[in-house]
Amino acid sequence: MNNRSTTPKTRDPQLRAWIPGLLVLAAGVAGAMVLAGLQTVLGALVIALILGILLGNSGLYTATLRTGIGGGTKRLLRAGVVLLGLQLALPDILALGPQVLLLILACVAGSFYATLWLGQRLGLSRAGALLMAAGFSICGASAVAGMQGIADADDDEVASAVAMVTLYGSLMIIALPLLNTLLGLEPTEFGVWSGLAVHEVAQVVAVASTAGATALASATVVKLGRVLMLAPVAAAAGLGERRRSRRHGTTTTADGNGRAAAPLVPLFVLGFLALVVLRSLGILPPPVLEAGRTVATVLLAAGMFGLGAGIDVRRLLRTGGRFAVVGAASTLLLAGVSLLGVVVLG
Repeated sequence: MNNRSTTPKTRDPQLRAWIPGLLVLAAGVAGAMVLAGLQTVLGALVIALILGILLGNSGLYTATLRTGIGGGTKRLLRAGVVLLGLQLALPDILALGPQVLLLILACVAGSFYATLWLGQRLGLSRAGALLMAAGFSICGASAVAGMQGIADADDDEVASAVAMVTLYGSLMIIALPLLNTLLGLEPTEFGVWSGLAVHEVAQVVAVASTAGATALASATVVKLGRVLMLAPVAAAAGLGERRRSRRHGTTTTADGNGRAAAPLVPLFVLGFLALVVLRSLGILPPPVLEAGRTVATVLLAAGMFGLGAGIDVRRLLRTGGRFAVVGAASTLLLAGVSLLGVVVLG
């Protein structure tokens, strides 16, 4: 009886302590969604990150707010990544054909390992290099969020990776259409190149739409094929980090604080795959899929706001140069290799 009566009393103060931070978090996400709808350059995730950074470095980020905002950040990010699975239908991706599928695999794998290798050679931590590799080779900020827990990266590294994905992806919105005026690619070819070379889904849409509906359709499906690679890459990275920890006599943790060993395959990856399968069955009506897309964006934006609030801008400026060099090299590599692949496939 005593346990029953004291448990609610124990939880109530904790829940009340979270409320101020959660209210500010909700306001930040709402602001990010509104601002994202007013333009096409920055998505809601990036805007939420910026708003969080502004809060965290304004002197208004009190311990009271930190309790609610910081408490659920990783949970929100992982829940958002899980819901990304509802955007992927395996039949659509398989319809690209074996040659394009192999090209997607080659571009993702090659870009990931090259970025990881280069990042570490240029002085990034392994965690920072893993974030850059995931963000640039797979799907931008969403991949950074998915890789954060596996890599045990700090908030500043997450911010740097997201900032670089945004910067170079935005430059690609200008660069790829200009290059295509010289290359003269067919709409389908340009769509495949856009889907392979550009980092964020929204950025891919902005690039491919300049060449018409055919290019946009091809680019979107190819990009979603890259998004699907989040699951195997995250699983492989988790396995690699687990083995690396054993070799060095340390323990890989699920949350970075040493309380529990990380699973062989992170649970959020299994959830992501489960929703991919569910979407692929074709049993979910369009309103449910649209709601899932919106909720995924909200959850990821909430997580990004929380990450931003914990970032020290002064430290970020000190370490951002190396991230910028790695991002530039990764972008050029991926754009070049993917263009070569598109040209070879004809």
